[in-house]
Amino acid sequence: MSRFWSRLTHELKPYVPGEQPRIADLVKLNTNESPLGPSPRVLEAIRGEATDSLRLYPDPQASALCAALATYHQVRPEQVFVGNGSDEVLAHAFAALLKHDAPLLFPDITYSFYPVYCRLFGIAYEAVPLDEAMQIRLADYRRTAGAIIVPNPNAPTGVALSRAEIASLLEEHPDVPVVIDEAYVDFGAETAIPLVASHPNLLVVQTMSKSRALAGLRVGYAIGDAGLIEALIRVKDSFNSYPLGRPAQAGAIAALADEAWFQHSRASVIEGRERLNQGLRRLGFEVLPSSANFVFARHPAHQGAALAAALRQRAVIVRHFAAPRISDYLRITVGTDAQTDRLLSALSDILDRA
Repeated sequence: MSRFWSRLTHELKPYVPGEQPRIADLVKLNTNESPLGPSPRVLEAIRGEATDSLRLYPDPQASALCAALATYHQVRPEQVFVGNGSDEVLAHAFAALLKHDAPLLFPDITYSFYPVYCRLFGIAYEAVPLDEAMQIRLADYRRTAGAIIVPNPNAPTGVALSRAEIASLLEEHPDVPVVIDEAYVDFGAETAIPLVASHPNLLVVQTMSKSRALAGLRVGYAIGDAGLIEALIRVKDSFNSYPLGRPAQAGAIAALADEAWFQHSRASVIEGRERLNQGLRRLGFEVLPSSANFVFARHPAHQGAALAAALRQRAVIVRHFAAPRISDYLRITVGTDAQTDRLLSALSDILDRA
């Protein structure tokens, strides 16, 4: 703490990202990274950018990438915005679209960056409780709102809403911005992108970090009405006009071009998720229905913090949240079959010794 800090800096409670530990023979299942590498076409495209051209600034509008995303999602290029990971895209959305006189609404158990952004940008908000099954109740959103943001699937629960439910939410709030954060949508949920054409208040945010295995490249994007996209561009150009470098733009375009790799990768994760679910249930865990690349589980006879600590002693890292209602849950990323076997073996040993 320094006497030179601004008042805002003193009052912030920053987001705490998942740990990136350096432990020998580690099974790392805490940050929802892909267990598979990116498409070989991506690596080739990135290597192709390692030339003298790196002395030049990249295209500030990432026009070729926006065009590729527009083609892929069957929208117009002016309906696409790209940024340095979906976190940056979300930050621009909070600044550009979500600050109004009435409070912003989002679930009480959700991506913990949302309240951080609210404090950073001075946005009043209300956290809407999930029901006892850890699901979003649309009826609870039938109240005055300045804007709404909902992850689908939700994080850290992994539970998803249907596209029809998202459409119902939009129809009940036609006059406020609604952001659907689809970081994990490719693993079993329905994207809301087809609703953009009929809902000018809808912004859908996605990332290439998860299903396309590009967490290290940092590429996120939003799709929505051109008016919403213009607002994001105004904020971006007031903050950082060049958010995506040449290698990131080239790699992202290549990822979109390799549909076969994408489908194989997501199918492998979905299959691995079911294998993980079955193994956890055999050990007595209660597992929420997940449409993401992770599961959210608890054991009725053991505290989540104790299980996470015992796993760490065995070089297996999962995510634990010391927060009300979910402190006994573990969020476990779907890994390779070998990683899942290590996890399940470690849990079996921990439970046997308890």
